[in-house]
Amino acid sequence: MSNDTASALASHRDPASLGKVGVLLGGNSAEREISLMSGTGVLEALRSVEVDAHPFDPGRASLAALAAAQFDRVFIALHGRGGEDGTIQGVLEHLRVPYTGSGVLASALALDKPMCKRVWLGDEIPTPDWREVDAHSDWMRVLAELGDQLIVKPAREGSTIGISKVTRHDGGELLAAYEIAMRSDARVLVEELIHGRELTCALLGEGEATRALPLVEIRAPGDNYDYRHKYFSEDTTYLCPAPIDAPLAREIETLCVRAFRLLNARGWGRIDIMLRTDPRGDLPYLLELNTSPGMTSHSLVPIAAKAAGMSYADLVLEILAAARLEDGTKERTR
Repeated sequence: MSNDTASALASHRDPASLGKVGVLLGGNSAEREISLMSGTGVLEALRSVEVDAHPFDPGRASLAALAAAQFDRVFIALHGRGGEDGTIQGVLEHLRVPYTGSGVLASALALDKPMCKRVWLGDEIPTPDWREVDAHSDWMRVLAELGDQLIVKPAREGSTIGISKVTRHDGGELLAAYEIAMRSDARVLVEELIHGRELTCALLGEGEATRALPLVEIRAPGDNYDYRHKYFSEDTTYLCPAPIDAPLAREIETLCVRAFRLLNARGWGRIDIMLRTDPRGDLPYLLELNTSPGMTSHSLVPIAAKAAGMSYADLVLEILAAARLEDGTKERTR
């Protein structure tokens, strides 16, 4: 933790200094259920240290009600479109209410997977090869260019919603996967399937002060880390710190910090990684950046924070202490 971050966190140990805090949860995205779980956890943690915290569900209350609430700052526990794509961030900029996490542009870039990949590839960040497809795409060409082991996903969704793994092509499987993804988003991404170990890297801070928490390795039954195994199953195993060689762990963490900063992300986030085993050395591929990660009992950022010696409440307070507007303002403009 940087001296500035430590100082900010220490100054916010006084609950009164945080003022009236809104916890934005729920929303209207496909991830509403998980957002309610995340937001409830954040709310309970803040109240446990006597912060004046209040829930606010923009999926059920109006923006006029948000303005009328007169929050001094907000913790964004919304996931997916409307809450993680720059939309609510823009609203809060307009209302001049400091908020947690990345700003408008970084949030929009991160949730838009093709755009995120384009930014990363511009600085040679390794990410699986992909094509954005539509109903008129040449599927045989897609197979020729990406191979026959594929992942099909909505371009702007999270929590594995609408995702299919396609490894057979004798019964229209690729087209069927495309149609499933289309139910969640008008834009669809086909990505090469990377076989290997599934990791995630939680990040805290901003700019040069960004730091990575210990890597988490995810071991889900049948290598199927789907919606159920993410949030509700007890069958998934999380290993933190991930049991990989220290030099490789540092390399991946450094790569993730660079990828985070490339998008001008700030506050906190989580980058998902596939580690492909190769005789010449294991190769990490960055999949995506989550700018408002889950904060449920099964979520990965709290797991990494615990391994770094931070309690759930300390994690929430550090994230909240960094709340600001795009211009750096940390206090609500009255």
